[in-house]
Amino acid sequence: MIKNILLLIVLIFPLAIFAQKSEAWNKPLYDVYPYHYGFAFSAGIMDFSVSLADSFLEEGSELDSIRSVEGKSGPVFGASMVGNLRLSPNWDLRFLPGLYFGQRNLEYLLVDVDENGEDYVYFHTMKIESTLLQFPLLLKYRAIRQNNYRPYVVFGTNYAIDFAARKKIKEVEQPKIRLNKHDVYIEVGAGIDYYLPYFKLSTEIRFSYGLLNMVNYDGTQYTNVFDRLGSKMVTLLVYFE
Repeated sequence: MIKNILLLIVLIFPLAIFAQKSEAWNKPLYDVYPYHYGFAFSAGIMDFSVSLADSFLEEGSELDSIRSVEGKSGPVFGASMVGNLRLSPNWDLRFLPGLYFGQRNLEYLLVDVDENGEDYVYFHTMKIESTLLQFPLLLKYRAIRQNNYRPYVVFGTNYAIDFAARKKIKEVEQPKIRLNKHDVYIEVGAGIDYYLPYFKLSTEIRFSYGLLNMVNYDGTQYTNVFDRLGSKMVTLLVYFE
């Protein structure tokens, strides 16, 4: 639902922009500058892409006490610096290092034996926190400026370090898995530049898909159940440049 709403916003705004009557331009020489700087704030959701091992639910498997595993999305928010290099009238190269905080959960459906020797099932939720230092490097393609608005798309890669991956697991949180510290994302997004009298404001929706397997295998059934555990995020960003 959130993804659909954000995508609808991005699609509708350009239609309204092109319907605008001609007006005086704010900062008419802004896009001629070879480089500029700024900052951004972002909020969104992060989740896991779960792929289970082939031996899952096999008869006699060590994983037969696990009935299912699902990723549950959670919030993510952060702030970034902006470095923008003009490559051509329509293309920019952007470097956006930032710090993000988020959480997503893994929900296990487990089976155990009670004191009467009968099977029973129960849920166990692992709360997986992340503190991500990200280094996105993106290409930005800008459409023709219309009055004080200019739609654009971005795409590129993002290297991320999760400082919470080595955080000590408390006894009350057991059992809980660890994630690997490093990840690489493919990112694509779209947004609109708004040229205001004193600065440029931009809004952007960005989709991120992790390429690496984030499971730190520890030999337990809680990690061996995964063939791959990937990361994915949807974020809404507001830039001030």
